[in-house]
Amino acid sequence: MPTYILAIDQGTTSSRAILFNDSSEILGVAQEEFNQYFPHDGWVEHDPEEIWSSTIKVVNEVIASSGIQAREIAAIGITNQRETTVIWDRKTGRPIYRAIVWQDRRTADYCDELKSEGLESMVTGKTGLLLDPYFSGTKVKWLLDNVDGAREQAESGELLFGTIDSFLLWRLTRGKSHKTDATNASRTLLFNIHDQRWDEDILQKLDIPKSLLPEVEDCSADFGFTDESLFGAAIPITGIAGDQQAALVGQCCFSEGMIKSTYGTGCFVIMNTGATAVVSEHKLLTTVGYRIDGKVTYGLEGSIFIAGAAVQWLRDGLGLISDAAETENIATENPDAHGVYLVPAFTGLGAPYWDANARGAILGLTRDSGVKDIVTATLQSVCFQTRDLLTAMAGDGIKPDLIRVDGGMVANDWLTQCLADISQIAVDRPRVTETTALGVAYLAGLRVGLFESLDELSEQWQRERHFEPQMKTEVSSMLYSGWLDAVKRVRS
Repeated sequence: MPTYILAIDQGTTSSRAILFNDSSEILGVAQEEFNQYFPHDGWVEHDPEEIWSSTIKVVNEVIASSGIQAREIAAIGITNQRETTVIWDRKTGRPIYRAIVWQDRRTADYCDELKSEGLESMVTGKTGLLLDPYFSGTKVKWLLDNVDGAREQAESGELLFGTIDSFLLWRLTRGKSHKTDATNASRTLLFNIHDQRWDEDILQKLDIPKSLLPEVEDCSADFGFTDESLFGAAIPITGIAGDQQAALVGQCCFSEGMIKSTYGTGCFVIMNTGATAVVSEHKLLTTVGYRIDGKVTYGLEGSIFIAGAAVQWLRDGLGLISDAAETENIATENPDAHGVYLVPAFTGLGAPYWDANARGAILGLTRDSGVKDIVTATLQSVCFQTRDLLTAMAGDGIKPDLIRVDGGMVANDWLTQCLADISQIAVDRPRVTETTALGVAYLAGLRVGLFESLDELSEQWQRERHFEPQMKTEVSSMLYSGWLDAVKRVRS
């Protein structure tokens, strides 16, 4: 019986393929970056064809480098950047426009119009989300209204919409499967998370034909088989989850009250709230944590748009570093930013501010400020934003004493200790930090019988290092107060 699981981790800046065995050990990794397009202020786009070609490339690379045959892979799981929106032709599979990325803010004015009509409470009540351009729904409407002929094609049933998971699934199965999972559906602004179905009222308001939408499955389900011509075998695709929910599963946060925080392009904190869809009074999101065997587990989420992307900007935009790994040594040598604050509102601010028109700034510069201060301030900005989210959770009556962290940024020991210090909360880093890919591998493996239960998965989780706060509370509070002042200065 095949015992390998292949995870496709399609992220905001790169596509990756990771091969696991049934003991959660990584046997191979392949990664390919792709282009980011910024056609206007606040607009962010990807080329779906680049996403597709990079995905196929890394899958073939990891299979070849691991020395296995495709037929030895028991299942494939797909995890993806959420909310990013693609519409393609049902017959040809060709996108009608570039993918509009989750960070994109072009529909901010339309969201404000909907708010002025008093619709946000209705939308939030059904979807758990806010009226913000972050989510897919208003992106879909923009595409239908602004691409020549798109609305007519959509109304005649010629087009399909999907988040990246659905687009990849369609291509992998050669058009045989147009599906998504409950976590990705819950991020579209079109899905009723209580009834677990597409919401007719919202679809009507946004003028989106239902024929565009994929079928919604559990996170661990039969999504179809890869076309044999792609990898040399028809491999079952049995797990799909949005990247942050996949990380929740990969961190084995299966008990109510457990929290994970992922540090990739952005930062996303999710607390497992069990069968209860907790409603936040501090602008956190109510979302589907995962759905297995028809049972929904909800999550309370805080979303930060820019985390690792700020370090990428230091490298590619400013040329202050040549590699992200340099930031750890710089911050270790220069742990005090000397009053410099970087607010990375490059595409607005997410939770708890939800300010689509805010823009980034470096504040507190003096004649003595230098590159090291800016680098340290950049890493600190991630920690301050995490404290923003934990403060919002505390306002909702939730005061965790531990968070499990993952993502590429937390390989940086200085950053991870800074998280504990600024947030004044203990931090656990797992042995396997590729928890997004691991989570969807778990979901895929559950469906094909490689894993028996969530309890079995929990037994596999291992802590690599524990970080306790070392900074005095009053110092942490003073630094955070400076952050809040900096945020006020960039708010629109």
